[in-house]
Amino acid sequence: MVKRGGAELAVADDNTQTRPPRGPLKPLIWLCGLGSLVLALPVLALSESVGPLGINARRLHAAPYYLTGDKIALGQVEIGRPSQFGLDKVANENLPVAVRRVLLLDRVANPNQYVDGHATNVASVMISQDKLRTGVAPDAVLYSGAIGPLGSDTAQPQECLAAQTVALQNGGDVRAINFSFGEPLTRDPRPNPVLDGNALLTQCIDWSARVHNTLYVIAGNQGRGGIPIPTDNFNGINVAYSRRIDGEFNKIDFSNLGSEPAAPARQGAPIETNLGPRRSISLVAPGSNIELIDPDGRVRTTSGTSFASPHVVGTIALMQQLVDRQFRAGVATMPLTGRHPMVMKAVLLNSADKLKDSGDGLRLGMTRTLVDTANRSWVEGDAYRDRTRPLHKDLGTGHLNAYRAYQQLSAGAYGPDQTVPAVGWNFATLTPPAGPATMHDYEFEAPLQGGSYVSATLAWERVVNLIDANHNGLYDTGEIFRDQGLNDLDLYLMAADEDDIANSLWSSESEVDSVEHIFYQIPETGRYKLRVVLQQQAHREPTQPYALAWWSVPAP
Repeated sequence: MVKRGGAELAVADDNTQTRPPRGPLKPLIWLCGLGSLVLALPVLALSESVGPLGINARRLHAAPYYLTGDKIALGQVEIGRPSQFGLDKVANENLPVAVRRVLLLDRVANPNQYVDGHATNVASVMISQDKLRTGVAPDAVLYSGAIGPLGSDTAQPQECLAAQTVALQNGGDVRAINFSFGEPLTRDPRPNPVLDGNALLTQCIDWSARVHNTLYVIAGNQGRGGIPIPTDNFNGINVAYSRRIDGEFNKIDFSNLGSEPAAPARQGAPIETNLGPRRSISLVAPGSNIELIDPDGRVRTTSGTSFASPHVVGTIALMQQLVDRQFRAGVATMPLTGRHPMVMKAVLLNSADKLKDSGDGLRLGMTRTLVDTANRSWVEGDAYRDRTRPLHKDLGTGHLNAYRAYQQLSAGAYGPDQTVPAVGWNFATLTPPAGPATMHDYEFEAPLQGGSYVSATLAWERVVNLIDANHNGLYDTGEIFRDQGLNDLDLYLMAADEDDIANSLWSSESEVDSVEHIFYQIPETGRYKLRVVLQQQAHREPTQPYALAWWSVPAP
C-alpha cells in the first residue's frame, strides 16, 4: 500500500512503492522492492511465464496456430499510464511496448503526464514485442487509461469513469480490461463498508461488463488490509499468482492474500474478506520474478498479482482471435457468441490445471499439479468435497493454461438440443420460472471412462443498472448504480437416464456465486449428462443467459 497526495491507495501485491511527481511533466516511477536487473543478467521469467513452464502461450504464437492477439483490442486501467513513443520524452522509438492510445479519465492523455512504471510493466506482460521477453499477446491493440493524482477522498468515481472510457475505445469493442490496482475499504465512503459487491467501483465493473460486453480481470489481492475493492465483483475474473518450483509455475506464492486470511498482515489492520461464503480468487497465473519493461525500455524483475492478471488478459486476446478467425472461416461450431465474456470466463476457468496427468488422459491432459502454500492440491481442499463451494479459497479453479484454453474453446459450441462431445462449450439462455425452460440437459454422446475426471464450469452475470440522471447512456461523476441481484443457477452431474437432481453424482450449488464448478472422478464407465438449473430469480430480466464449458474423457 502506498501514499500519494496524503491519500492511502494500493496497487496489487508487487512489493512496489511509488514516488509522486515533482512537477507536471515528471513521470510517476514505481520502485520495485526486489530491485531492477540489468540486461546482462540471464533471461528470467517473462519468457518463462509465457512458455511451457508457465501458461504455454508461446506454443500458440507459432505454427500451426499463429495466435498472437492480432487486431484484438484490450484495455488497462491504472493510476498512471504506460509511455508512448511520439508523445512522451522518456519513450524511445524502439520501445517494445507499443500502446495504441493513452487516456486520462475521459480524454486523451497529455504528453509526459502521469507516465507510470507500474502501468508500463503490466502492459509489457500483455503486448511486449521484445524478442526475448515477448508478451502473451504481442500483436494485440492496447488502450490504457490513467486516473491521475488522487486526493484524500475516494477515487472510485474517477476510476469508474476511466474504466468506461477504456471500454468505449475501438468503437466499443474492447474484449478484456486489466485492473492491477484497487481500493482499500478504509477509503470507501459507505458507513461501515464491507465487501458485499456494492462499492461504487465494484458495481461499475459489473455494470460495464454487461453493458460494454467486456471481461474485467482483477489482480486478486484481498484479505489482510490490502486492496479488496473491486475483488468483490461478480462478473470478472480475480487472479492470484504462482511462483516457480523446479522451474515450473506450480505453487501459490506466500505473498498472496487469498480469500480467507487467518490474521491481518499488519498489527491493527482489518481483515478484509467477502461478506458471507463467497470467495474471491477465480484463477492462478504466473506472477513471481517476472521480467518487465520500464517506460524507457529497460528491464526490471519483480513479483505480484499485478503481473498475474495481465497473463489472463493476454490469453483472452488469443482466444478472441481464434473465435474471430474461425467464425470468418465459416466453422459451424464457432458462433460469434464465443466472444462473450461469460464464454471466455467459463473456458479459462474450466481449462485450468489442477492435477498433472500421468499420460493416460484420465486427468484431462493437465500439465501440472498446482498446490497452495501448505503444498496441498485442489482435491485436498474443501471445494472438492463441498457442493456449495465452487472455488478453492486460494487456487480458484486452478492455474491458467493458454494451450488448454485453446483446446477447450476450439472444441466448439454444442447446445442442449443434441448430444454433446466429450469437450465443448455453449452460450445459452434460460427462461425464468414463468416460462417453460428453467433447465437444460447436456447429455454426452459417448459413455465416459470410469476413473477419469470430468470438469465443468457454469458462468453467468449479476445485473447492475446505472441510475442515469441525465439520460445520456453514460456514467457521469456523481451518478450511482443499483444492484438488481444475482439469479441462482446450479450445475449437476447425473446419469443420463436420471431425472431427479437429488440423485446426482455430484453438483455445484452455491447460493452466492456467479460461477459453479464441478471437478469429479467418474466412478464407473457409463452414460452421463450435465444439467443446468435456474433455481431462483432475483431480478426481472426476461431471460437468464449463461455460458457452460465441459471437459471429459470418453470410454475407448
